[in-house]
Amino acid sequence: MSSIYGINRGHAESAVFSGKKQNIASASYMKLKDEQWEKLEPMLRGKEGDAGARGRDNRLFIDAVLWISGSRRLWRDLPLRFGKWNTAYMRFMRWNQSNLWHRLAENIKDDPRLQAAFDNIVDYGDEWTLRIKQRASRRVSREAYDAAAKQASVEAAPAGDDSTLHWLSLVNQTLPPG
Repeated sequence: MSSIYGINRGHAESAVFSGKKQNIASASYMKLKDEQWEKLEPMLRGKEGDAGARGRDNRLFIDAVLWISGSRRLWRDLPLRFGKWNTAYMRFMRWNQSNLWHRLAENIKDDPRLQAAFDNIVDYGDEWTLRIKQRASRRVSREAYDAAAKQASVEAAPAGDDSTLHWLSLVNQTLPPG
């Protein structure tokens, strides 16, 4: 359902993102209007005349990011009308890593609704960046712990064939002396 203001309501489900549970029905996302798109289009990457690869449909991509950031859903829940979720996610992350979302948010001060939507995208991107850094930190900690545990077990093991020494010690313990 859409309104004259370009707001669409999400499904009546719950979502959890960064520890915050919210009702999707109350979360709304903004669909770009033509005049908003005309302001954004010259500032985007991948347009005709830019070096490198061109964005297939920047407007559809921006709408997808507005949907994701407004509804706080997982990327794999992105409706097919926006294209493949993993392609949109990778493009979102590239733009996020290059601070393009921050630059766009700074350059659209004249439209408060668009500014609020892009501030939401910036916040969403910052949350994803933080999650990625936390996962990397946990992985490094886990790898360091595993390496230390492996090193400790190697240092504690007796020299020689572990299985043979183990069986010999068991036999010596059970045989009566003499």
